[in-house]
Amino acid sequence: MAGTATMERAADTKAAPVDQDVLIVGAGISGIGMAVHLQQFSPDRSFALVERRSNLGGTWDLFRYPGIRSDSDMHTLGFVFEPWKHEKTIADGPAILEYLNRIVDERHIRERIRFDRKVVGADWDSAAARWTVTLEDNAGGTSTTTARWLYLGAGYYDYDEPFDASFTGREDFKGQIIHPQFWPESLDYTNKKVVVIGSGATAVTIVPSMADKAAHVTMLQRTPTWYFIRPAKDAFANFLRKVLPEKLAYKITRFKNVKLQDIGFRRAREKPEKVKDFLSGKIKAALGDRYDERAFTPPYNPWDQRLCLVPDADFFNAMKADKASVVTDHIERFDASGIQLKSGQHLDADIIVTATGLKLAVAGKIPVRVDGALVDWSEHFYYKACMFSNIPNFSAVFGYLNASWTLRADIVAEYVCRVLNHMQATGTTVATPALADPATLTEENIFDFSSGYIQRSLHIMPKNADKLPWRLNQNYIQDRIDMKTGAIDDGVLAFANARAVASAPAELEAAE
Repeated sequence: MAGTATMERAADTKAAPVDQDVLIVGAGISGIGMAVHLQQFSPDRSFALVERRSNLGGTWDLFRYPGIRSDSDMHTLGFVFEPWKHEKTIADGPAILEYLNRIVDERHIRERIRFDRKVVGADWDSAAARWTVTLEDNAGGTSTTTARWLYLGAGYYDYDEPFDASFTGREDFKGQIIHPQFWPESLDYTNKKVVVIGSGATAVTIVPSMADKAAHVTMLQRTPTWYFIRPAKDAFANFLRKVLPEKLAYKITRFKNVKLQDIGFRRAREKPEKVKDFLSGKIKAALGDRYDERAFTPPYNPWDQRLCLVPDADFFNAMKADKASVVTDHIERFDASGIQLKSGQHLDADIIVTATGLKLAVAGKIPVRVDGALVDWSEHFYYKACMFSNIPNFSAVFGYLNASWTLRADIVAEYVCRVLNHMQATGTTVATPALADPATLTEENIFDFSSGYIQRSLHIMPKNADKLPWRLNQNYIQDRIDMKTGAIDDGVLAFANARAVASAPAELEAAE
């Protein structure tokens, strides 16, 4: 039965007026991408953005640690609608911010952004068919705004609180302890001994970036990570830009990189030993006689956790220059002068950087209520990788773990525009992924990744089924086909008007 028939329409009931048709939360990559897609595909829909920070950019404005850069190529981390024009395809934070600011200004989106507004509540009223969103300014004052559709582009981690590894003796250390999420602008590490705890993307970026000025930088890892060395510049992309129009060159390079990402991921899952040998061979070539098998052989297969990108082998070059080193050990405790390791070794330090990971957050930690009932996200299934079972007129972006974040943001934004256009064409005001009986679905681990930040947060994440449409898929190529060409009125997504959804769906009633 078609989705439009799963809920009775009430044509005689008009939805309450709203301040804007679509409210976008967050002015980072996801939020900006949605704004542009609305302009392109749903130009008659009014929209606004709210951003808790004073600047746009999200992650790229928040993180200020040395060397901050993309861990994906900018031909896929860049938007489908805006070519990446810089020579370097592995871009630093300032270049990414310049890209985002140019998009916002050229498309006159900046005047639609309300900065310094934190969303502290979102309430759906089925009788009015609208969201009422409560905002808080920097002075603690509150205001409200209303929208027909709520689009969350607030990212995937807690902006206020990173993961706390709780090291024993932390209070005894006489130097500075810094988390990359809150990097002090005035930090002077010239000729200082620095220990960076962690072995992920943040650590492998910070180490070579601090090595030029610091006396020495030690990366202290509990477990090795798989690293992938590649040039910061994409010679193929830069050649195409010289001989082809900018947009065509970008499109070809983007297609090439998407395919290579997909092939690399699949090969790692199907033939992990061959991929291990390939990655290890690259590191051996970069380090020569300094290669330490124990330090660079993880106890898991490539892509069981996200690969860490090392552009131009800068991390390994710092090691060869004796400006950086890697120690594989467990921490016994911090003491006044550094870190005591369980092996008996002591690492002297003036500065300790705890690159120990992020803390995931669902829906930007915003309390979301549907007809007064607080939504527990762990009780709802993903629908089409962006909506949620029995939550009306709501979508959010959680990017790919095995590819660039923006690939998902692009296809989600276009899909939501398709839904909005269908609603306009059918004269409906409410779209709800209807799931009458969650027991009919077979639940599956939402992320087939062993990364610590993922495993620590599984209990708060929405549910994932073993088949579409009730899952957050990790296959961009298939997702793009499904979300771009699949039927909007698919027998699951139910369309209705204000009075027709006044009764909460069974799943919400059970949650109460």
